[in-house]
Amino acid sequence: MTILFYLVIFILGTVLGSFYNVVGLRLPLKKSIIAPRSSCTLCQTPLTPLQLIPVLSYLLNAGKCLHCKGRISFIYPIVEFLTGSLFVLAFIVIGWEFELWVALAFISLLMIILVSDLSYMVIPDKVVAFFTILFLTESLFNHYSLSPLWNSLLGAATGLGLLAVIILISKGGMGGGDMKLFGVIGLVLGWELVLLAFFLSTFIGTIVGMLGLITGRIKRQQPFPFGPFIVIGSLITYFWGNEIISLYIQVFYLV
Repeated sequence: MTILFYLVIFILGTVLGSFYNVVGLRLPLKKSIIAPRSSCTLCQTPLTPLQLIPVLSYLLNAGKCLHCKGRISFIYPIVEFLTGSLFVLAFIVIGWEFELWVALAFISLLMIILVSDLSYMVIPDKVVAFFTILFLTESLFNHYSLSPLWNSLLGAATGLGLLAVIILISKGGMGGGDMKLFGVIGLVLGWELVLLAFFLSTFIGTIVGMLGLITGRIKRQQPFPFGPFIVIGSLITYFWGNEIISLYIQVFYLV
């Protein structure tokens, strides 16, 4: 029964992940996320319901459009699979607590950001604003979530302030979208964990950037999206941040 339950949650997550692909691809272009229905980005042929089955359609069609045989971006199935997998992880880690809804919303935010930043290097203000209101509402209506409220607000201020300072020092090395995103991430994580999320994001981004330079995949002064690293660092922090901090303190005091 447990396996069946997690399978249902995974399928639900992949369906929502498919929708997050649409949101992340259309909002930056100021297009409706409702109409028209999904179509091939190459030949513009509308997709049938059988072509819209999350993950499976991509695999069965070998990652190609049935009409023009053009290659479909691998971002679609990855986001669908990630969303389903992360939804299951949230249920396993949190269980049936109100915090679960915060976790699912947080995952949803990060998946949309992943799509939009990978595709356009843009973090849509509308997405950040929507989830800011959602997280504030959750914190106001349930004291088990995002508690205490002062820590969430301090976390938002920390995320915004930290990125603002970095933008000023680097003279635009990071974008305003990153700053706003860290503000809403801080709202969820609180001031201590948002600092860890920033450290992990920067660390992972630096390692990937160095590898890209070494292999020639990234050129010097070439901009590349930081959003995916924010997503990775924030997810690690959300699920295991307290354990990471506790381990660090234990090691630090042993030295």
